[in-house]
Formats: sequence, C-alpha cells, structure tokens
Amino acid sequence: MPFLYILENNSGKHYIGITKTDPQKRLLRHNKGDVFSTKFFRPWKIMHTEEFLTLIEARTREKKIKSWRGGNAFKKFLSTTA
Repeated sequence: MPFLYILENNSGKHYIGITKTDPQKRLLRHNKGDVFSTKFFRPWKIMHTEEFLTLIEARTREKKIKSWRGGNAFKKFLSTTA
C-alpha cells in the first residue's frame, strides 16, 4: 500500500513524499543520505503519514498538500496532526 509522509528536520524544514514501502524504512534512507533532495538537511523525523489504496490517490494528496506549503493552510494542517 502506498503512503504519503511528511518529514521535518531540526531547522523546521519539511519534506513531503510518497512511498510504496514502510515509511520508517523510507525514513532510514533519508537519514542515511540516500535521497539527494534531503541528504544535506539531515536528520529527519516523521511528522505525519497517511495510507492509501492506490499510488494515484497518494500522489493526488501529495500535490494538494504541497500546494499549501509556506501558507497558513499547511501550518494549520501540521498543527492538527501533531
């Protein structure tokens, strides 16, 4: 099953992604430096996950949440998931 996940680092930066593997295993790859887009901002921790039936549903949700980034909607979403 695909997952959407949101990571946060010690500086307060966020990363939003989707994966077909377990989010904890994916987090290990991020923190080992295997993912180019996050390797310079380690360490990461998981802030939020959602599980979906299809990759298309997960991608649609990822795009929706990414459209909120930097805005009040994203901040409000993060505050309700914590």
